[in-house]
Amino acid sequence: MNQFLRKLIVFLVILFAVNLQAQDKKEITFTAVNEPILDILSEIGAQFNVQFYVIEDWIKDQKTSVVKDTYTLEALLKEVLDDTPLNFYKYSEDKVVLIKNNSIVSELPKGFVVDSLKRNNTQANPIFAEEFNQDITDGNVITIGKRSSARVGSEYELTGYIRDSKTNAGIDNLVISANDKSIYTTTDANGFYTLRLPAGQHRVETSGLGYGLESKTIVLYGSGSLNFNLVEDAQLLKEVIIESNKSENIREATVGISRINLKEIKTIPLVLGERDVLKVAVTLPGIQKAGEGSIGYNVRGGRADQNLILLDDAVIYSPSHFLGFFSGINPFTTGSVDIYKGNIPAEFGGRLSSVFDIETKAGNKEKISGEGSIGPVTGNLTLEVPVVKDRSSILVGGRATYSGWILRSLSEESLKDSEASFYDGIINYNDKINDKHQVKASVYYSDDKFSITSDSLYRYNNALASVNYTHQWNDKKKGELILSHSNYQFEIDFDANSDKDFLFDYTINESQLKYNLNHKIDPKHTLLYGGAAKYYNIDPGNIEGKGESSTIQPLSIQSERAVESAIFLSDEYEVNKKLQLNLGLRYSHYANLGPSVQREYQDGAPKNESTVVSENTYDDNEVVETYGGLEYRFSGRYFLTPELSLKAGYNRTLQYIHLLSSNTTISPTDTYKLSDLNIKPQKASQFSLGVFRNFDDQDLEVSLEGYYKSLDDILDYKTGANLTLNENIETELLQGEGQAYGVEFLLKKKKGNLNGYFGYTYSRTFIKLDSENPDERVNNGEYFPANYDKPHDFSLVANYKITQRYSVSFNASYQTGRPITYPVGKFEFAGEQQVVYSDRNDFRIPDYFRLDIGFNIEGNHKKMKLAHSFWNISIYNVLGRNNPYSVYFVNDNKEIKAYQTSIFSVPVPTITYNFKF
Repeated sequence: MNQFLRKLIVFLVILFAVNLQAQDKKEITFTAVNEPILDILSEIGAQFNVQFYVIEDWIKDQKTSVVKDTYTLEALLKEVLDDTPLNFYKYSEDKVVLIKNNSIVSELPKGFVVDSLKRNNTQANPIFAEEFNQDITDGNVITIGKRSSARVGSEYELTGYIRDSKTNAGIDNLVISANDKSIYTTTDANGFYTLRLPAGQHRVETSGLGYGLESKTIVLYGSGSLNFNLVEDAQLLKEVIIESNKSENIREATVGISRINLKEIKTIPLVLGERDVLKVAVTLPGIQKAGEGSIGYNVRGGRADQNLILLDDAVIYSPSHFLGFFSGINPFTTGSVDIYKGNIPAEFGGRLSSVFDIETKAGNKEKISGEGSIGPVTGNLTLEVPVVKDRSSILVGGRATYSGWILRSLSEESLKDSEASFYDGIINYNDKINDKHQVKASVYYSDDKFSITSDSLYRYNNALASVNYTHQWNDKKKGELILSHSNYQFEIDFDANSDKDFLFDYTINESQLKYNLNHKIDPKHTLLYGGAAKYYNIDPGNIEGKGESSTIQPLSIQSERAVESAIFLSDEYEVNKKLQLNLGLRYSHYANLGPSVQREYQDGAPKNESTVVSENTYDDNEVVETYGGLEYRFSGRYFLTPELSLKAGYNRTLQYIHLLSSNTTISPTDTYKLSDLNIKPQKASQFSLGVFRNFDDQDLEVSLEGYYKSLDDILDYKTGANLTLNENIETELLQGEGQAYGVEFLLKKKKGNLNGYFGYTYSRTFIKLDSENPDERVNNGEYFPANYDKPHDFSLVANYKITQRYSVSFNASYQTGRPITYPVGKFEFAGEQQVVYSDRNDFRIPDYFRLDIGFNIEGNHKKMKLAHSFWNISIYNVLGRNNPYSVYFVNDNKEIKAYQTSIFSVPVPTITYNFKF
């Protein structure tokens, strides 16, 4: 009997063990689509006959999906809990415990006891012993990610937002660091940051001028998020110069980028009391203007139309007021200005030389605030109003000039009938719906009108609108959908009370749809990819007589339409700690559309009436001609030392739209022309190389950059070209090649009583217009300087802080005179003197030099004030130098005479009152 019992017990034990083994290997077919995790666990428990023990708040409201497949219990739980901070431990055959962040080990890891003895019997925490050879010393520890022994030694991404605790707005350019600042990064325009850290314990802290220091101790098990809400430190508001992004100039891989700190420009001496964002850009190396008071910018040897100027993702065609004296960008509503002049990101296209990416700041989401100024000829006011507290806000800004009233008040009879005025306004709505969804919308309008003579009134305006929807798919992926529209138009009202009175107008419209996707593949790769489509509609001009007695015949030039589309991809790849690459490709495609009538000319013959082969008629939206090509955007950074980096880049760009202007500087009445059957797109290739060095102990930045740019199919004009209301404009145009090269030096002192920067640019730009036909050849087909070629350009911007409230500012500028074509001989014909001109641009006007001085008075820095004030007293051109703007020649009573025009040839004093509340 006893023997039988013993055999029965052995049999039951074996049967029970087999049953347990079968239970462990039990498999079920399971699937779930966006279901609550708690419901999924309940279903799993029922099918596997197990009970789960978990704190429901850990996964409350969380959902997940499971691909249909056959799973064991362990495999299914791994799949369900993969994107959560939870691990599981099978306590018994029918009980499973879920643990947050940590994991339970059933035995001590190999070598644990020996390692503990080697640490002089220091008590170790076995939870961390298998992963980290360190102890946790801070009791207030934040655990991030899910602990797994399979991930020992890995590096993870710590992401998050740093916000102002009052406004809930993201804080840009703030430094966040770990491990005693040995690892650091800076926040972007929305306050978002990404920090790559090894697994283990870290002390993460924020630092930045204007906000108090905050630190947190974390234990990192995997990628996750950590947010900060910072309180503004009022004591730090006394600084005049705000510290720039720490070491960003040497760390980022993009070469040839300039950023304007909006808080710095308030101390720069002003002209007519107007703080000007884009005038500050001209003081930076590589960016020039053809002359004082001119419209447009020449960047690294490029023409003024080769710059893409964006305001909240919409193109602004004429970013200047008052014939170039003032910028069309309101400094009180602007949040950031990034200028790409070397390596243009792959997401931007359509221009050869640069991108001015200007973003409006987000309004205050906490309380009503504002900023304004009152100057001698302009007034400016900006208001920020919360719509939904801590979530959305609206910003409204407006500027206007009362210069027209001043002109009419003058005793000078010749100016009493003159008019010169402008205004602009912007409305920006910003709604951070939640951490995943954000909407921004902007509307901008500007209007200028001037009449320096009594017979003509000129008027031009910009109208822009854009909507930006951002969706944060997850911690690694963010999408951005942008819809924008731009309109620019001008009109001329000629009224001389004669039979030649007329009205003339011109319009260009541009609409674009764009989608960007930012995807952090892993700690080393960040992809940016997407596509864009743009539609052009140009009305090249209409003229009609004014009044019944006018003899002007009505004329309307055929409208132009085109579609420009592109796809792009870039990869920011960190090869190792020293080498980082930014590799980008952009493919653009352009199609000119009908209705249109296009001429074909004989091959190799000059384009004129006698060489026309045929006229082709194209129906509405019929494709006239297509162009396209691959654009390369490559750049890289290599650390020679922690404070010294070497950068290089190559940029290939295409431009399908051309500015028609035969003047040295562009004007508001210049027109644009689209590429078509007879006009090819312009192309450029640029190589850049730079060295960047920081001296942290002296708060100095030093950079030296060189570049070489080759240009193809650059647009130019025949001598004496007629570009206005010309139905066959291609007969007046020439396309040739060019080259530009230069060296740029920048020395910047960021902090201290004396701060500012010194910039020097050596640059040359040459154009070659060669042809077998003499009337399409310029300067015998040899290279000649472009009319904006100015080899030497020096700029000094400095601010000296006398006390916390008083400072004095200096601004000095020197430039080589630009090229000009001079008469070199004369002869008489038909009783009048005629002149013989030199080769094109063979001479130069005198060099340009200007010195400005400003005195700044800040109100006291008491926190509890209705408004904070700031006075600026400036003297523009303090030396009264008569700098030439242009030199021209006229035949006066059968005699050739030379004339020089100057702008602000005497010192111009200004006093401006600024306030902020």
